[in-house]
Amino acid sequence: MRKILFASSEVHPLVKTGGLADVSASLPLALAEQGQDMRIILPAYRQCLEALDKIETVATVKLDGFHLPIEILQSTLPNSDLIIWLVNSPEHFDRDGGPYGTHDGGDWQDNAARFTLFSRAIVAAALDQLGLDWQPDILHCNDWQTGLAPALLANEVNRPATVFTIHNLAYQGLYSQDVFDSLVLPASLWHSDGIEFYGLMSFMKGGLIFADHITTVSPTYADEICSYEFGYGLEGLLSHRADQGRLTGILNGIDTQEWDPKSDPYISKNYTVKTMRYKSINKAVLQQLFSLPEKENVLVMGLISRLVSQKGVDLTLDAVGKLLDAGENIQLICLGSGEAAYEQDLRVLRARHPDKVGLHIGYSEELSHQIEAGADIFLMPSRFEPCGLNQLYSLRYGTLPVVRNTGGLADSVVNAAGSNLKNGFATGFKFDDATAKALEETLLRAIGLFKHPRVWRKVMVTAMEQDYSWEESSKAYQVLYDNLLGKV
Repeated sequence: MRKILFASSEVHPLVKTGGLADVSASLPLALAEQGQDMRIILPAYRQCLEALDKIETVATVKLDGFHLPIEILQSTLPNSDLIIWLVNSPEHFDRDGGPYGTHDGGDWQDNAARFTLFSRAIVAAALDQLGLDWQPDILHCNDWQTGLAPALLANEVNRPATVFTIHNLAYQGLYSQDVFDSLVLPASLWHSDGIEFYGLMSFMKGGLIFADHITTVSPTYADEICSYEFGYGLEGLLSHRADQGRLTGILNGIDTQEWDPKSDPYISKNYTVKTMRYKSINKAVLQQLFSLPEKENVLVMGLISRLVSQKGVDLTLDAVGKLLDAGENIQLICLGSGEAAYEQDLRVLRARHPDKVGLHIGYSEELSHQIEAGADIFLMPSRFEPCGLNQLYSLRYGTLPVVRNTGGLADSVVNAAGSNLKNGFATGFKFDDATAKALEETLLRAIGLFKHPRVWRKVMVTAMEQDYSWEESSKAYQVLYDNLLGKV
């Protein structure tokens, strides 16, 4: 049994902005089920405290650079026995808004101080300085919000081995040197071999430089971030760490209990591979929800996404718009929020085709399940996608993903073409170029295949039979942990 401290800035169902939250619950739970002694540490955001029933104060600690002592609260992850520690500093985390910014989308101005405090608390827990008589063998940090922890631990004696997972390299936590100076961090960190990055402070670089091992969330993304196109200026460092054998891509899994069409409480009619015909009931209900004509023979396209350039929303608007204008027998149902221009463009598309486009600006967990169950295909034309989870949910629900051949999308979807289709390996549709034309051509392929129900059903069955549970991925992490403890 290993003692593992899992540090993350968001954990489902307590606080969530994206896939990081899902992973930060599912992976620790999977590791605990396999016998590891797990703890999760996260900030005590207001919404976390409101969501938890039983909370106790188990420690108080004074952290460098901060005047007031910080409380460590203890509870359990909902519907589990997994212990969570919450770093309680009301000045930093007791706010109305999201974990990183206000409701209107702006970042909190003191995010550098907030996540420096969080990282220092992680370090205190990792060194057993909380008086809790529990020190991890492994500290597993995630994304830039925890990046300072491996840096601050690097020269400590009797420290745990450190793993740092990149969920999205595009977000690096970059701040000015003045901010660095205000945080009372060791001056030795301000160096090109430290967290200095072209005159700025990079939280992300702290994890990349100082962690004993780096992971990312798919094998293809691990290769991509070592290139100029995807490396955001860090490709040289990442290539060096890869050459050292210190960079590994492990595809994320999904929570197969929460995302299971057989038992999903959010959908109208549960179904399995053997009762796939019931999926059509969910399709009809979804069409009703969005006031669209109830037609079984129309191809319903689902889109659940942050409305940002990374997700290829512009490609979807262009390609789907042309198909709708051409009179193709399709419907688009979209759930998401993001850049105001994309939100407005989707409203315009709905106004132009009110009988073919459904739109919900915002987010709804219930509606996301209903779209996965009711749509025929799921759109993920991302310019880059470290792993992606929705394509994995879609496979499980027999909703064929349409994805660009990048990152985790490349690793998890088998293109419905040629020998893949003939031999029964196909699970979705893939295209290479990040262009609206390539997406449009791929959607036309899907529309064509949809007109052959027997072949379509065969692809659905193959998709639903894929196993993307956390079992295999968590075993890969255990092997990594074991190897790492042998090296450190």
